[in-house]
Amino acid sequence: MTKYDAVQIAAFPVPESYTAPTDLVIKALFEESNPQGWLEANGAGIPVMLSHSGVAVTADMIAAMPDLMLVANFGVGVDLVDHAALERRGVVLTHTPDALTDDVADMAMALMLGGIRRIGAGDRLVRAGRWSTPLTRSVRGLSLGILGLGRIGSEIARLAAAFGMDISYHNRSAIADSPYQYANSPVELARTVDVLVAAIPGGGSEPLISDIVIEAIGPDGLFVNIARGSVVDESALLDALENGSLGAAALDVFMNEPKIDPRFMALDNVLLSPHRGSATEEARIRMANETYANAANCVAGRSLVDIYRQR
Repeated sequence: MTKYDAVQIAAFPVPESYTAPTDLVIKALFEESNPQGWLEANGAGIPVMLSHSGVAVTADMIAAMPDLMLVANFGVGVDLVDHAALERRGVVLTHTPDALTDDVADMAMALMLGGIRRIGAGDRLVRAGRWSTPLTRSVRGLSLGILGLGRIGSEIARLAAAFGMDISYHNRSAIADSPYQYANSPVELARTVDVLVAAIPGGGSEPLISDIVIEAIGPDGLFVNIARGSVVDESALLDALENGSLGAAALDVFMNEPKIDPRFMALDNVLLSPHRGSATEEARIRMANETYANAANCVAGRSLVDIYRQR
């Protein structure tokens, strides 16, 4: 029987030219018709699971691998991982936040600019054979609120500052020496800005961006989400976009991806993107290289990078 260093539970979305490193013996679990059954029969002796942010890592999977030491996650989001099961076993979880910071922040800016200048609506007008130039707003001088001033949020702030935006943020606590204004709550932040960007981790039991927060952004405001669909009350978001209590939204993430709520399709005040924040060749190669490197380091007893720690 083949001795595997790792099982990979999902294919990584990398460029076609990319090849996995040859210093690891990897079982492509996603090619099995019954992945859980394969794990239960063969999981002993395998120290690493290679996961993907869009695929669940369940307690049953973890239980089927008694020698598991590491779950190396391709991507920054780990809301589909059973953290309690890993903690009970003492299994380390890594992810790849630095590998995609720049590209996700760039996507946030693209969505923000597209939402403010109504790029999507303009594209649809031209394609329909129409030509009109309704006035939009200038980005310069607008106020930007960032919900989650971590790696990605900080890079969004740096980019937005170059556009002359007035920046504030909310975290669980204020960041010492931050040059940006701190808001004590998501609602307070939403009430004081023209644009609210969500850059927080998913996985909470309740969406942090509630109907009250959405209402506070206001009928002239823009909501941008490059975080996770689960961070916002999507039903309340749709209601607000439909009734005009929220001016517009620009979204790269949704609940129940890729089968998103059809109500979005009828709205002209929302810019939709199919979760493309990290979808550059450069980012995906960095993500894969780091994920495989952590797997190889675990097998060899070397130190790991980007260990995930719950907040």
